[in-house]
Amino acid sequence: MATHAFNIAKGRAIELTNRVKLGDPAASRLYAIPLSTSVAQGTAQDVDDFAALITAGAVEATTNGWARITLAAADITALTPDDTNDRFDADFIDLAFGAITAGTNSTGIVICYASVGSPTNSQLLPLSHHDFAITADGSTVTATVNVFYRAS
Repeated sequence: MATHAFNIAKGRAIELTNRVKLGDPAASRLYAIPLSTSVAQGTAQDVDDFAALITAGAVEATTNGWARITLAAADITALTPDDTNDRFDADFIDLAFGAITAGTNSTGIVICYASVGSPTNSQLLPLSHHDFAITADGSTVTATVNVFYRAS
């Protein structure tokens, strides 16, 4: 589950994920963005877009094999409320980043939503941050984020 949710997305993350799943709008996607430097939760959860997260001090990991992963409808698990446990979970496929250069670090993964194709950082709405402290050894790095968002 999310290490923390961004205030801008609280109460909206399930609906935005459902919009991607349903293709409404057709260009909507989730983005898994690896960070080489994260920001303290107290600061990070108050930002309203990914550009503001970068301004607050987060650093996106974009070299040595790290890259954003785009998640489309087929990558998202069917969304259904869990009436037994009185909650609603959102999940997606495991994130395979490929072979990452040895010694290259990550600190976290941010899941963002965008309704447009090829969004700018200011068009990416941050939903959740997941701690992901990895020092790569040259092999494939896979992140399993079980239930990236839970509304309860």
